[in-house]
Amino acid sequence: MRRANLPLLFLLIFSSVFTAAQTSSKSSSHSAPKKKHTARLQRMQRAFVASASLKPMASQLIQDRTPAAYAGVEAYARAHATSDSGALAWLVAGYAHTLDHDYAGAIAPLSRAKLHAGDLGDYVTYYLATAYQETGKSAEAVTTITDFNKTFPASLLSRDAIVLNGTALLGDGRAQEAITLLETNRLPTRSDLELVLGRAYAATNQNAKAVAIFRNIYYAMPLSAEALNAEAELAKISSPLPPPTFAQRQTRADLLYKGKRYSEAASAYRDLLSEVGDINRPTTELTLADALRKSGQGRQALQVLNPMTTLPPDLAGQRLFELGEIARSSDDDDGFLNYLNQLRQTAPSSSWFQQALLNAGNIYLLRKDYDRAIDSYREMQSRFPSADRASYAHWKVAWLSLRLGRDAEAKKGFEDQIALYPDSAEMPAALYWRGRLAEEDRDIATARAYYLKVSSRYRNYYYGELARRQLASMPAQPAAAQITLLDRVPPLNTAPQIASQPPDDNLRVQKAHLLENGALLDFAVRELKAAGQEAPGNWLPAEIARMYRDAGRYDLAIQTLKRAQPNYFSVDIPALPRSYWEALFPKAYWSDLKRFSNGNNLDPYLVASLIRQESEFNPNAVSKKDAVGLMQLLPRVGKNVAKEERLSHFSANQLFAPSTNMQIGTRYFKSMIDKFGSVEYALAAYNAGADRVQDWLAQPKYRDIPEFVESIPFTETREYVEAIVRNANVYRQLYGTP
Repeated sequence: MRRANLPLLFLLIFSSVFTAAQTSSKSSSHSAPKKKHTARLQRMQRAFVASASLKPMASQLIQDRTPAAYAGVEAYARAHATSDSGALAWLVAGYAHTLDHDYAGAIAPLSRAKLHAGDLGDYVTYYLATAYQETGKSAEAVTTITDFNKTFPASLLSRDAIVLNGTALLGDGRAQEAITLLETNRLPTRSDLELVLGRAYAATNQNAKAVAIFRNIYYAMPLSAEALNAEAELAKISSPLPPPTFAQRQTRADLLYKGKRYSEAASAYRDLLSEVGDINRPTTELTLADALRKSGQGRQALQVLNPMTTLPPDLAGQRLFELGEIARSSDDDDGFLNYLNQLRQTAPSSSWFQQALLNAGNIYLLRKDYDRAIDSYREMQSRFPSADRASYAHWKVAWLSLRLGRDAEAKKGFEDQIALYPDSAEMPAALYWRGRLAEEDRDIATARAYYLKVSSRYRNYYYGELARRQLASMPAQPAAAQITLLDRVPPLNTAPQIASQPPDDNLRVQKAHLLENGALLDFAVRELKAAGQEAPGNWLPAEIARMYRDAGRYDLAIQTLKRAQPNYFSVDIPALPRSYWEALFPKAYWSDLKRFSNGNNLDPYLVASLIRQESEFNPNAVSKKDAVGLMQLLPRVGKNVAKEERLSHFSANQLFAPSTNMQIGTRYFKSMIDKFGSVEYALAAYNAGADRVQDWLAQPKYRDIPEFVESIPFTETREYVEAIVRNANVYRQLYGTP
């Protein structure tokens, strides 16, 4: 184990030496601020140490905001009334009141926090001014916030404070002062600042300027929270208004469409039709139809599309595609295929035909008409070999050839996949299954070469572990063959980013740690990100993840490190710091997870992997289909299993409780394993439903479970099964016997 960590140790030593060399080479002027800030740093460090015992109480309050939680934090604040840690506690209590929209209740604790706020003074001041403003005390809000940027010039709340100051001035009847303040701080543009400025102009009867601002928000920022407020403000202006320009309305429609607000976009495009010129009318109508279709208004889309019979080829192709998609969404596959044939004649080189061919392949795949699926996928890939989904289409041709017993075609297909699309997501599967076919041909040297490539390049992928299993079952000889094609497999794009410690002499880092003790996690992370701009390095993702993990926000920790190290599945465990792996694969809620897993004869690591895939350990997760909690259970499933478990007085809200969710979820998952007899089949059923799995298992015999997994026709379900099996293997490598 020590030898395995030597490269990491060397990199850390080298990084430290290199950083020290860089630091020493800088001019002495760069070290002056550190001396200047020494007293502030020491003060925050003392407050951080002193407030350690506040953290659990603050976490409870920010999470639950019960009377008991308030009482606990306020008692701590009184016991530390003359210290910075007491000020932090008052800040926490005051901020919790604002979360409850109890702004009157926030004033007293925030006022008490001011005396010893220190470097947290900007947060105390901002939220105290907010509390005054929200309770109608605009004059007090102005007094509190006016000198904010002079007092706290480096605060991250600087522009928020300007907006609040403008709002308070307006509320105090000082609209012209608000205008002066806001006009000098308009860039970069913020919709909330613009809204206040527009209101200030309206209050001073400068209606032309107010209208221009409100219209700019409504038409050029329609996705902002202030857009509807701007519309309401426009309605209040009594003087006659010139109509908005066509260009403004077009911009709003386009932005709504790009923002996937399809129903609103459709209304906006419909309003444009009476004014759009003949040249642009077909394009507008097609976009309107697309927005209607995507918002679930297929019938209305047909009313737009059906009269559009005379169009140039490119627009005719788009119309046929839209008609085909409407047919497909109505389960009219034959209608879709009819439109596909028309597309082939009308717009054979268009992106519409490209996408339609792919959809046709998927339709035939679900129909189990594999020959026609192959024809559609092959046509798509051959006509559009550089398209985004060309590698997928090519892979489907190769894979279905294998399923149909055409091994020679499958071999060539797998090899062509490697040669043509070496960066594609299908590479691990292509390498593995080419190895399997070589093994079936008793060409052990070739098989070994392919398996070794999968295992080394795609280390912790689903197929990486399968390849190692195949290698373990082989005789030691012969050696792997030398295959030139395998040189096409690309190396990792980037080397693993090794984490370093956050700088202990950075004010924002210390401020973030102090805020963390107050469970003010959003503020703390924001300060850390700003510190990352001041002190660049590779320390930031790991520190943010550590902070999220310590706060029980395992989902945010996982997401942070996924973004920071997207290739982590390709590397061996020692290549990244242990802290990375433990944040990516947490043992959250472990006592209950292990208890309920063992009670159902389930591998705890498998259950942890399922939870990681379903919710990333967020107990409050709710899916688009209303699945709830850690294991994403539908309420009806929860109700049925709760009866089996004899849980009295069960309600759907109990699924948000981690313990209850895992008790019901593990029992339900065990029932899937009992039904199907295999983890992979059970996982597929958990994701796609038991009926579908029964249908898939009724297909011609599979070589083994991996062939079943690769044959799952739903990409989401296939990747889901592979990910959970893969994750369980990583858990075992990290933690050993559960």
